[in-house]
Amino acid sequence: MHGVRQIDELAYHDLVTDHLPKHEFLGDMIEKQLLYYPTVTREEFRNMGRVTELIETNKLTDDLSLPPLNAAEDRVMLCGSPGLLVDLKHILEGRGFKEGNTSTPGDFVVERAFAEK
Repeated sequence: MHGVRQIDELAYHDLVTDHLPKHEFLGDMIEKQLLYYPTVTREEFRNMGRVTELIETNKLTDDLSLPPLNAAEDRVMLCGSPGLLVDLKHILEGRGFKEGNTSTPGDFVVERAFAEK
């Protein structure tokens, strides 16, 4: 999932949808395994809504014809603003996910390289 405010902020959209599926070595694997779900909050777009709402309501997984996120089968990497990270961590922990890090395996990890506290 790639959530942004405006369509022009979907920096990886064309790479993921147009170029990677045609990659000489990775194209077949990407076509079969990568599900890319861009979503926008402030402009009309085919997928709209906040990342947190799309996960909480299961709209994300429903749109992708997948079962709701669950710790028994899914792994998640979170990256975003400090507030988003807190909200998503709370949602995932509410579904039984355990946070992991470089030394302890878990069901999700938080990328903090670009987030400020």
